[in-house]
Amino acid sequence: MNAKKLSQGTLDDVPRADSMTEEQEDIRQETRKVLRRFSRQRGNLVPILQKVQGRLGYIPREAMVEVAEFLRIPEMDVYSVVTFYNQFRLNPPGKHPVRVCLGTACHMKGGYIVLDAWKRRLSINQGETTPDREFDLDTVACVGCCAMAPVTVVDDKVEAKTSPTRVDGILLSYQIEKDKEGEETQ
Repeated sequence: MNAKKLSQGTLDDVPRADSMTEEQEDIRQETRKVLRRFSRQRGNLVPILQKVQGRLGYIPREAMVEVAEFLRIPEMDVYSVVTFYNQFRLNPPGKHPVRVCLGTACHMKGGYIVLDAWKRRLSINQGETTPDREFDLDTVACVGCCAMAPVTVVDDKVEAKTSPTRVDGILLSYQIEKDKEGEETQ
């Protein structure tokens, strides 16, 4: 997002409907469906954003523009709220969420090494999604499996005693599964 444009609260850089991609138009339509349930009170901003994220999985720029227009507030105000609260995502979720535990036990047993391994293997940073939207990467404070530290949770499945080599094995198993699905559809 262009911070200068956002701080001015203008819509000058918003793509016109005729130049929007299909995905951008879909985002705007889905956001409008959410907005129909709310009044135009500024106090509805956080609940609106929560519903938009619930519907889309994240808060894309197009959604923020729609919300700003609906509430008649500057885009920067919407962006500020989205970036202030860590419950909101700016990137689309991956098909397979990867959560690296960095609680005390996992931290002491190499959680940051595991996080670095995921970053390298997926070529993304914490809070990002792979370009193919297969994986997104984030950290959690604790998953409550301290005896199995360091822990990574992938698709709600706890991966115990994770190491960089184990990261490779997890990704290999997902690639094998994806290849099988591809063969079955042919």
